[in-house]
Amino acid sequence: MPLSFVPADADALPLHVIEQAALEGWLQDQPAPVAAWVKASGFTGAIGQALPIPGEAGAPVMALAGYGSAQTRARKRFVLAAAAEKLPEGIWRIASGLPAAQAEAECFGWLMTGYAFDRYKGQSPAKARLVAPAGVDAPRIEAMAAAEALTRDLINTPAQDMGPDALQAAVEALADEFGATCTAIVGDDLLSHDFPMIHAVGRAAARAPRLIELRRGESGPKLTLVGKGVCFDTGGLNLKPGNSMALMKKDMGGAANVLGLARMIMALDLPVQLRVLIPAVENAVSGNALRPGDILTSRKGLTVEINNTDAEGRLVLADALALADEGEPDLVISMATLTGAARVAVGPDLAPFYSDDDSAAQALAEAAAGAADPVWRMPFHPPYEEMIEPGIADLDNAPGGGFAGSITAALFLRRFVDARYMHFDIYGWQPVKAPGRPKGGVGQGPRALLAALPRMLNL
Repeated sequence: MPLSFVPADADALPLHVIEQAALEGWLQDQPAPVAAWVKASGFTGAIGQALPIPGEAGAPVMALAGYGSAQTRARKRFVLAAAAEKLPEGIWRIASGLPAAQAEAECFGWLMTGYAFDRYKGQSPAKARLVAPAGVDAPRIEAMAAAEALTRDLINTPAQDMGPDALQAAVEALADEFGATCTAIVGDDLLSHDFPMIHAVGRAAARAPRLIELRRGESGPKLTLVGKGVCFDTGGLNLKPGNSMALMKKDMGGAANVLGLARMIMALDLPVQLRVLIPAVENAVSGNALRPGDILTSRKGLTVEINNTDAEGRLVLADALALADEGEPDLVISMATLTGAARVAVGPDLAPFYSDDDSAAQALAEAAAGAADPVWRMPFHPPYEEMIEPGIADLDNAPGGGFAGSITAALFLRRFVDARYMHFDIYGWQPVKAPGRPKGGVGQGPRALLAALPRMLNL
């Protein structure tokens, strides 16, 4: 099903969005048969309710969508999508009741009811389609939907079909679509180009590690996006238990999310010099695998003691961030499914981020609320710097003690970039079905960033 609006001149049925407290007032203005039908059907305006109202011939002539109350909406996202999934097949036009301030997010949620990951099995997404309400930027919402679908598809694809080579092919396809350039440094060439930590993490896998780069734009602020592309993470020699390995196809969720953001930036032609860097590897086990106790020398020259091979994401990101910094960017943003500690701290639904820039953090927080893309600021806490400094190397990739795991990972990454920097420690996965979000891969942060970038970069 296309993730797009129906043209405005399409023959569409009216849909009234009804808050619970407004239902009685709305019914008073309706013909008696309509009011009787609504009452007899048990419609209350609760979230998730959808009620087609038949005409004399029996076919629907309009419908109602429950919008709940402010209190219940605070506990949900994409409330309109909850009703859209239950509406009968057809084309609908918002006739009343949708607050203008929520229209963009609610329409995005509606479009995403049409998403299904159907590469391996046919799916049946919702069939109710929508005419874009007056006042919304329809191309922008469609660009967000297309980007979200790309992110979800990349994460949902199992590692057998989404290794470093396939991830490179996805970046090349995106570059071709928008007239960008894509290059890659592959295998042992990583060593000759001075990316030793990317090579070390990925050298044990059958599919060669690589650093993928996309570029577009020659004027405007320099924006560099860095995404963790660990296409599967066994944990390396510090092997994960089976239940921890089950979702590790999503360990390239950072790459998938920055590619979704890059797609929106290019589709909307934001005036930036865009650069995307994705270190793409598999953390596998073989005779030449990275070992606990090894000490690596990074691209930046900092040495790193390997105390756990399952803390590999920060290693590959570090080399990519060092390269990003060499380009003197105006802003570097990294995204990664990096630590379980972040999930313990904020759960699966929030995208924690780190920034030393108060104005950028404030812009992002405000943008996130309007985009229904929740984020939460976490601290680069300097007193914890000692936790990532072992005795025999500059840095420790996996400090012991069990405390502040997401913060220490973020502090580790910050050592490799001197430019203005923001880091996201995301989950990239929707654990249970929700309106507009089937169980599976999901975007976290890109829509909030898209809304905040004009303030963050003075566009």
